[in-house]
Amino acid sequence: MTTTDLHLMTGAYALHALSDEERVAVERHLAGCGPCAREVAELSATAARLGLAATVTPPAPMRDQVLRRVTAVRQEPPGPARASHHGRARLRTRLLSRWTLAACLAGAAVLGGAAVQQHQEARDAAREARRAQATADGIAAVLASPDATTRAASLGDGATGTVVVSRTRDRAVFVVSGMARPARGRVYQLWFDDAGTMRPAGLMDPGRSDQAVLLKGRVDGASGMGVTVEPAGGSAHPTSAPVALMPFPA
Repeated sequence: MTTTDLHLMTGAYALHALSDEERVAVERHLAGCGPCAREVAELSATAARLGLAATVTPPAPMRDQVLRRVTAVRQEPPGPARASHHGRARLRTRLLSRWTLAACLAGAAVLGGAAVQQHQEARDAAREARRAQATADGIAAVLASPDATTRAASLGDGATGTVVVSRTRDRAVFVVSGMARPARGRVYQLWFDDAGTMRPAGLMDPGRSDQAVLLKGRVDGASGMGVTVEPAGGSAHPTSAPVALMPFPA
């Protein structure tokens, strides 16, 4: 391995892209070559700044892609003995162009990842908005239905609840006011009361004390509804005593 070869390895050394044998040879060279040592220090600092600037984890293949592109562009040798000032300037320009390439690839990966994430967030937000609009439309349809009937009850601790049923639409809405928030990791779950058998009818928002909830599913002949406190995410069957049991209006 010649001195010229060692001069050409500063960029690869800063990128940790050398074999163990090559790394040892370059480190010996750096101990006696001030210009190369300074160059490695500058390139290493640039690499660190690029790494800190990337807030999105790049894809795993990116490092190999960058290294392949870097090795495809040869640095210009500094000359047979000592590199002239002009030669060192041209070498530095070539090195900077390689780092510009690496920075562009890293930036493209980061921006691409951010764009994908933003696109997914926008799709999720649009889907949630459509779901909320459909729920609001369903609640409004039940409340405005000509055959809507209501029944109100006290739920304790100052809370009140009203159930609204439309038989023609076969849907029900539960309107609650002043409901205490459930404990952390718990949620209020609604149930249809099918002659004593409780059928899941959706979850209430644990962060709101006043809300209107469209019961999930059809009334389908249920005689009433109930409310229990369940683990976050809900349960297939009630796991606690009912907070409220309300018969549907006739």
